[in-house]
Order: sequence, then structure tokens, then C-alpha cells
Amino acid sequence: MSTEQQKRPDGRDATTTDKPRVVALPEDENRETLVNYYHQMLLVRRFEEKSDEMYKMARIGGYCHLNLGEEATVVGFCAGLEAKDYLYTNYREHGYALGRGISANAVMAELFGKETGCSYGRGGSMHMFSLEHRLLGGYGIVGGQVPLAVGAAFAVAYRGSDEVVAVQMGDGATNGGPFYESLNLAKIYKLPVIFFVVNNQYGMGLPVEKGSAVAELYRKGCAFDVRGERVDGNDVIAVRDAVRRAAKVAREEHEPYIVEAVSFRHRGHSVIDPDRYRDEEVVRRGRALDPVPAFAKRLQDAHLIDEQGLQALEEQVEQVVNEAVRFAEESPFPPVESLFDHIYASDEHLQESK
Repeated sequence: MSTEQQKRPDGRDATTTDKPRVVALPEDENRETLVNYYHQMLLVRRFEEKSDEMYKMARIGGYCHLNLGEEATVVGFCAGLEAKDYLYTNYREHGYALGRGISANAVMAELFGKETGCSYGRGGSMHMFSLEHRLLGGYGIVGGQVPLAVGAAFAVAYRGSDEVVAVQMGDGATNGGPFYESLNLAKIYKLPVIFFVVNNQYGMGLPVEKGSAVAELYRKGCAFDVRGERVDGNDVIAVRDAVRRAAKVAREEHEPYIVEAVSFRHRGHSVIDPDRYRDEEVVRRGRALDPVPAFAKRLQDAHLIDEQGLQALEEQVEQVVNEAVRFAEESPFPPVESLFDHIYASDEHLQESK
């Protein structure tokens, strides 16, 4: 989207209403693929709702940040990458773990701190990891994952392979030094990295336009001659296509690229955030653009699924999520004797240092 088209900080142009835009689906899209996108979005939605419930029941500890409202952004982003590509995320990463193919059982078990989790119960909500699925971690420090992703992209370029490294971050991370240093190095060394900015319009409690001198965040790459674009984060296909364009540039030209997806966070910054800093009308308008029912309507309007089909998917997802909770509940905690497993320094080295 051009700067001229985007005048509003919420990612909608001046003529957009507060109702979801019903955009016709591209005619050349595969039905199974489109229905699968909806299935994944619904899984993220129900999984996060259940995570919220489990957190409030004290089954999940630590911090917990949900992808509620960002389902189209999450699924579209993952769909735009190839299985061989690498992904770094911030702490709001449950949906991305699911989108990369990690099972709901393994993600829920990780939230419960169990040995069967994708990080063996050591990472919890903010630090999921799977080398098999090339998810190289969620990171709790704002912007901390960005330089690491650039380092991984340098390694890819050094060995001459054709993977892409994608790094997801929130809007607040674009105000920190690591973001700009990473853009600079990525451009200098011509690295195959995608900077994926999820602009959910609030950096914790601060609106984007109050926390950033440039509210159109993709434009921040201009100082480093890094190309980028802004996309409607409530449109799963638009996000997928933008990521594919970015991946093509990164893979074929070894050039960095910024994709800014504008979505809306339905809840507070974390599960324990009462969300009192946002006006009720702002929240109402944001939730009215809910990407999950909006995409269901697009599928129905295109006669790709009917109400019965939607209900079948709902029931299937409910079973998956309930099974994930059962699996997590019944899984063991990591044994005490494994305390020093999966760390850089071995137990012997720690003993020697005493």
C-alpha cells in the first residue's frame, strides 16, 4: 500500500467503515487450501481462548500473551514461508508455533511446563522452540530476536543456501536500536531476512502513533534503502501474498524486506492486563473487524463451504484443543535430575566452577 492510500494509523484508509470488508476470494485459489486457512485460524482462536482459561485456573504459569485478533496475520505469515525457512518470534508466539506445524499437544504441554512440550517444559509461553519445524525460539526481550535473526541470515548467506530467515516482532520493537542496527547490517551484507512487523496498534498500552514518529512502520526501512510494504493483517490471503513477495526478494536477490501487517489485539497486552487504557469504542470497532468470522463469510459467499461444514470444523477444533489440555494435564513435569539438560554448559562444567 502506498503512503497516499494509508492515512490512518489503524491500517484502514479514510473511506473504510468499522465493519469488516468482505473481499471476494481470488478465483484461482484452491478450495482445500482456503478452507485449511480458516481451519488454522479457528484453531489459533480456540487454542488461545483455552490458554486464557487455563492460565486463570493456574494451570499455566509465568507470563502469557495471546494472538487473539491476530489469527489472519499469524496464518498468512506462516503460509507465505516455505518449510525450510527459519522463523524467530517474540513472546506472543503460540499461534506461530501452531502455524509452523508444531502439534497443539506439544504447544499446550509447553504452556503447562511439561516434559512433552516443544521446549521440554523449559520455555513456557514465551520461549517455544523446535529445530524440526525451524522455529528458532520466542524471545521475551522486546526486539531481542531481531539481531539473532540477522545473524542466522548471515549464516545462510555464508554457506550459500537458499533458505529465508523471517523474524516476527511487535510494533514497539521498531522503536528500539536493535531494529535499526539489524536493518543496517542486513542491507550492508545483503541478507535474506524478512522483518515481519505485527502492528496491532498498541505497544503494551501506548498507541502506535504516540510511540513512533512514523506511524507507517514499514517506511522506517527507507533510511537503509530496505524495501517494504504495509498489508491488511485481517486478510489472511493478503498477508500470505505479501510474505511471498518478501520471501522472493530475500531468496532470489538476498535483500532484506519489511512487511507490516496491521491487525488488532482483542485483549490486553497479556492475560493479566485489564486493558483499561483503551477506550471502549476503540475496542468495539477493532473487534468488529474480527478476521475469523470475516473469512468464514468469504468462504460461504464463494460457495466453498456451508454452515454445516463450518460447524464440523468447529467441532474438530474443539476436540483438538480439549485433547491438548488432556495431554498436557497427564504429561509429566521434567524430572529434577534433568535440570542441567538442554543448556550451554554441562553439569560437569558447573561443578568445576564451584
